[in-house]
Amino acid sequence: KQWYQRRVRGVTGRAVELGRELLNIWGYERVDDIIWVKTNQLQRLIRTGRTGHWLNHGKEHCLVGVKGNPAGFNRGLDCDIIVSEVRDTSHKPDEIYGMIERLSPGSRKLELFGREHNTQNNWLTLGNQLDGVHLEWEDVKTKYFNRYGMALPF
Repeated sequence: KQWYQRRVRGVTGRAVELGRELLNIWGYERVDDIIWVKTNQLQRLIRTGRTGHWLNHGKEHCLVGVKGNPAGFNRGLDCDIIVSEVRDTSHKPDEIYGMIERLSPGSRKLELFGREHNTQNNWLTLGNQLDGVHLEWEDVKTKYFNRYGMALPF
């Protein structure tokens, strides 16, 4: 299987442009953005975000990119906006994973800058705050072993 769809970390402000450049460098075409509007426990908009230089940002962007001309995408099933409560640092809304699964069922997904609470079945999550290595795809395990010459701890 090829990596057809890539989910790049929720990005804010200037990082949106950097994320788009990164997709391009990796050979992906950005096809859409999912916007996460952040709310508090009372479902009111977050107005005190710490991510803006000019304005406080109450949203994050999830950049959706594709490589090649993948088949099997379910276009138009979901809206591009999620309104959801902020949780722990870097804890994305649960809805985003279901949305991406519905958009691209059966394909491999990648989450960058993930943490333990972001790991999902059938996703490859990379991040420097993850505990250990766990790979479930045999071809990826083989590539890992060939590259790093060590057995995986599972």
